[in-house]
This record gives sequence, C-alpha cells and structure tokens, in this order.
Amino acid sequence: MKKNIAIIGSWFWGLSAACYLAKAWYNVTVYEKNEQLWGRASTKKANWFTRDMWPSWYLMPDLFEQFFSDFDKKIEDYLTLTKLDPSYRIYFKDDTKTPYIDVSSTLEKNRELFENIEPGSMKSLKEYLAKSEVQYHIGMDEFVQKNYDSIFDFFNKRMMIDGMKMNVYSTIWTYVKKYFKTDKMQKIIQYPMIFLWSPPYETPALYNLMSYVDFGMWVRYPQGGMSSLVNALVSLWTELWVQYKTNSEVTRIQTTPLPKTWKRRKRKSKISSLTLISWETIEVDDIVSNADMHWTETQLLESENQTYNEKYRGNHTLAPSWFCMYIWLDKKVTWLNHHTLIFNQDWDQNNKEVFKSKVFPTDPSYYICCPSKTDNNVAPGWHENLFFLVPFPSRVNMNEEQKKSYKDKLIATTEKILWEKIEWHIIHEELFWPDEFTSRYHAYGWNALSWWAHTFRQTAIFRPNNVSKKVEGLYYAWWYTNPGIGVPICIISGKLASMRIKDET
Repeated sequence: MKKNIAIIGSWFWGLSAACYLAKAWYNVTVYEKNEQLWGRASTKKANWFTRDMWPSWYLMPDLFEQFFSDFDKKIEDYLTLTKLDPSYRIYFKDDTKTPYIDVSSTLEKNRELFENIEPGSMKSLKEYLAKSEVQYHIGMDEFVQKNYDSIFDFFNKRMMIDGMKMNVYSTIWTYVKKYFKTDKMQKIIQYPMIFLWSPPYETPALYNLMSYVDFGMWVRYPQGGMSSLVNALVSLWTELWVQYKTNSEVTRIQTTPLPKTWKRRKRKSKISSLTLISWETIEVDDIVSNADMHWTETQLLESENQTYNEKYRGNHTLAPSWFCMYIWLDKKVTWLNHHTLIFNQDWDQNNKEVFKSKVFPTDPSYYICCPSKTDNNVAPGWHENLFFLVPFPSRVNMNEEQKKSYKDKLIATTEKILWEKIEWHIIHEELFWPDEFTSRYHAYGWNALSWWAHTFRQTAIFRPNNVSKKVEGLYYAWWYTNPGIGVPICIISGKLASMRIKDET
C-alpha cells in the first residue's frame, strides 16, 4: 500500500521534495496556506506588470540541471535562460572618481577594471578563484548532498582530507584581505556573502566558494522571473501526479504514542494526521514541513513533541531580515542594470547595525533588481519594474511613521546616486516589512526567510537536522537545516528530506 505524504508549504524545498517522493510512487499532497503556490517566490500581475517577490538571481546552474536530470528531463524543456553580461553593476556611494563599475562573468573582461582599482589584483583574483573552484566542487560533491546523523558522519576521513583545503577555521573577512588590499576590491570579492546573509567577520572562509559561483559561472535570468522556475517544478509535479491545495493552512499535526522501547533515542510518537484551517482532518503517514521550523514546532505540535526549545533558538544567530520595496514606474531608468548593488562606504558600521546593535541601518548598502532591462514581459514598453531589497535587523519593528520616513530616505538616496527622478514617476508601490513576513509566512523573529546565519557554529553538521528527534514520520525541508541557504541548495534540501523517508520506509 502506498504511503500518503503531506508537504506543508510550497516553496522550493516543498516543490523539490514533492517531485522526488512522487517519483518514488508515494501519494503526495501539498498544502499551501496562501492563495497561490510558491511561498516567498509569489508573483503579482496587474496593468501589464508582473511583480516577482523574489530577486531573480539564478545561480549554481549545475544544481538545477542535476535536479531535472534526476527526472530524465532537461531544464531547457521548461525554462528559457538568458545570460547577463555584465552580470551586475556596483555603485560606490560618495565616490566621484569611479561611481560605478560593471562586473562581467567573463573574467578577462574585468582585467582592466580590476587592475585600475588595484594594480596586480587580476593575478590575486585568479589564484583566489582557483581555490574557490576547488572548494565549490568539494563542497557540492562531498558534503552538501548527504544527510548527517552524528558528528562522525561529517568529520570522517574524507572530511579530514578535503576539509583541510576549505579554510574552515578562518573567516571570509580575514581570508579576502590576504589577497586584496584595497577597500573596493575587498567589497567586490566579499559581496557574494550577501547570499549567505551572515556577517563576513563571522562567516567561515570555506564560503569563498561563492566567488566561483559569481565569476566562474554565468549569471542567468529565467525569462518570466523566478516564478517561471517555480512553474517549471509545478509542471513536473503535474507529470508526476502530485496533488496540491491552496488556501489550505495546516493548523495542527496529530500524533499517536509509540510503545516504550529500551533504545535511548527511540522517538515516543508518530505522525497520524493533520488538521486544516477548514477543520478538515486528513490521515497521513509522513509529513515534510516546508513551513517555518519554529512555527511547525511551537504551533503545530504539542510541547512534548518539539525538538528545539526557545533556549536553543535564543543561543543562535538569526540572519538579517529584509525591507522590500516593489515599484512600477512610467519611465525608463538609464543608470540601472538588471542587477545593481549599492555599497556604502562603512561596511563595518552597517554590519554592526544589522547584526549586533539591531537598529535601523543609517546608511545601508542595498540591492535593486530591474528585470524589465532583460524581460519585456514584466513591464509595458517605456516603463520600469523595480525591486529594492535592504538587509534589516531581525526582531526589530517600525511604526508606520518610521516606515514612511525610511522608504522616502531610500528613494532620495537612489535618486541622488542615479541622478534621476524616481518619486515623481511611481505608478504603483508596494512595501514589505519584516513584520509582514511573519503575518504572511509565519516567519520567526520577523525574519524575512527564517534562517540561521552561516556562522561557523551554524554551518553543515551544526545546523538543525532535517528529521524530528521526537516524532516519527516528521521531516523538514528548510534553510534552518543542512545543507543551508540559497534556492539551488534548497532544491537539494527537498531531495535530502525525500531520502529520509525512502530510507525509513
């Protein structure tokens, strides 16, 4: 008899886990709280505009290709990918000599650019990237795509051999400074750590593998935005007979006791059913939660079934949250690329405000996505579609007056940097603050994505496990767990959760 598997939530982890489990001939149903699938990668369409809630960084293409090949498919069957060149533009605030630079994925195209910033930097960069490439392949091939049940599963002989090459014990902050001396080059090289959302002075240097992703692989854009990637996975769902229900929030997970056993770590209960907001109760054999782990444990389970308590969470470092601003303009913006990064001068102060002091960033570095530079279908002609993302401290809220003031400040700063008026040309504006991530997605600590920062104590084996220690049949596919953050990585997270179920069946 086939097992009935429930997936709670429909972001990339849930999509991935559902595909792998359906391929293994389980009956799979996905329950989504909101009105549409995709979780935080949701979209909004109106007046010929398409708003992607998620920034359209399509990185680590090899992992997406691997995913589709697992189902004997090619990604080209589902997506149209456009290579971006330059990959992104960087503005340096208050720099009148070189206010911005365009960075290409083709390393040689950057030679003159980088040599002008720091003579001799291309030689250092090639050496740095050679090590980053080695670490990327070691990480992806040896450590990321497997489950761990004990510290000895991770710190094995292979880890002892390859791990020595990965600079585990130094930070990216000090590691980068060994290769580059100028502030600008250090910022350019450290910027990919933004995808880890952890302070560079606490992020292990092994994550310099992100530089290989940046410079060693093309930055791509899926036409239609990140929602087109989600649609590709949903199309695969349909072929695999996955069922799904929207507007179907899970409000409770029911368990039944297991017989007592002499085994010290034997779980005391097992999954029996789940209850929806409609009061419907559905019997299931296993559950993969793609919902926020804190919400799953504290709101869906009884206290005795929770693996991680509040003391455990309080001893860990949350990644920063986001302030997001979605703007549609009735004009084109000349000085933006598809991806644009705006760097302030004092990164140390900015990091302290976001990670340590927990105050509103006074002079933030931030990101602007302008997909209408690449995709004619996300905005009508002679209009622009903008997405602003500002790293914001977790567990910090703002009142309405503070929100308006901060939004106005960000617009004014951007107008000054670009030498273009934006405020006068806004025809639609939508703001998403940290507290709104909690109300829509049950995010923990007003955190945009509910994840731990990738500090040393919160990397790999030190992240929460993807299987409940208390409840048999409960698994997690989420950024809290190993292997960590990033859209392509969470595709692997879904696969790892499915492997758990298949191994325990």
